[in-house]
Amino acid sequence: MASHKKDMRRVDLIIPFQEPAAKKDASEFSSTLSSTLPMAAIFMRNRYVGWASVVYSVQNWLGESEESQKSSGMPGYFSVGMSLMSLAVTYLPMFLPPPPGLHGGSRTDAPAPVPLPA
Repeated sequence: MASHKKDMRRVDLIIPFQEPAAKKDASEFSSTLSSTLPMAAIFMRNRYVGWASVVYSVQNWLGESEESQKSSGMPGYFSVGMSLMSLAVTYLPMFLPPPPGLHGGSRTDAPAPVPLPA
């Protein structure tokens, strides 16, 4: 038994490794999401969505590459600012409560009956 085996690989068939091209869909989706989440937090007045937009926009801003900075129309710090503003809007009723007697939104039940003039 021989401990030394002959290498059966052929040098002329070796194909060098080439790194695959990066997909641009992920960066477009993340920038779309980081600009959409703050608007959703403002419209729904949902604090959880506001905090998620802050975290996601900071993550998107820190993960920007040189190429994505050139191709995107909005800088990363702008989406961070928008998410912080949306978070401020969701906490605004806590510091500036609405005046009494005003209900938030429209009601779905029937209006109260109006008394007839005597």
